[in-house]
Amino acid sequence: MESIQEEHRILRIGFPSGSLQESTLRLFARAGYQVRLTPRSYEPDIDDPELEGLMFRAQEIPQYVERGVLDVGVTGRDCILESGVQVVEIGELLYSKATSRPYRWVIAVPEESPIRTLEDLRGKRIVSELVKATRRFLEERGVEAEVEFSWGTTEVKAGIPAIADAIVDGTETGSSLRANRLRIVETMFESTTRFIANESAWEDPWKRRKASNLFTLLDGALEAEAKVGLKMNVPRQRLDEVMKSLPALHTPTISSQVDEDWVAIEIIADERIVRDLIPELKRSGAEGIVEYPLNKVVY
Repeated sequence: MESIQEEHRILRIGFPSGSLQESTLRLFARAGYQVRLTPRSYEPDIDDPELEGLMFRAQEIPQYVERGVLDVGVTGRDCILESGVQVVEIGELLYSKATSRPYRWVIAVPEESPIRTLEDLRGKRIVSELVKATRRFLEERGVEAEVEFSWGTTEVKAGIPAIADAIVDGTETGSSLRANRLRIVETMFESTTRFIANESAWEDPWKRRKASNLFTLLDGALEAEAKVGLKMNVPRQRLDEVMKSLPALHTPTISSQVDEDWVAIEIIADERIVRDLIPELKRSGAEGIVEYPLNKVVY
């Protein structure tokens, strides 16, 4: 009797090129996926035969996911809002090109501008890379203003009265706005990276499971980024003293040892507190303290 070979299934994923590219590929590597991209190539090689990748600008990914060119994709919330597409948001991935802070889209004006509030923008000209999202934001608040598309270098245009009275620009730290002597009037919304899916692909059980598994690993890699594991040996008689010093993701793991007078403790802690925690644990009676990095933390 001939064996029937199961059909080989593929999940097609869109990777963002540009500013998010390197941080995205590093995240996939931490999640356990090696994604290699050769120069001038838009089809990365992935060490999972069930994944096929394509590189697009983050702004394009939502529309390609909606149309089914891609099953899933990594993009920003700002790109989803500007596209106005119908996609499934599988989850949020809290990383960006430089920091873990949300990317803020703000309305800004020159420091010396008389514009102080959103209402002061009535009848003014605003330039923005997110024309649709900006218009929706203003309409929802009853502010009528002229919104024009900006092809970049948006900060510079705020200082030229013939071009714009105000700008809409994205910022992580605000340093670029300050460097250009701009003042924030209003924050329109915060944008973080999202993992999205085509609605039809999400209804496919195999693709849904594959995409969900992928998101779990990506999210777990992000959760582990700022945490470390600690192992230590503690005299049983000093256990209560040590326990008072222990922060942990959940209840610490305590194991008996061959020597009944000692226990082994293992915890997960924020890396930023470990430099102060380890000396305190030693003073409390812990010995053989070992710190180790984590690949993933999955809740």
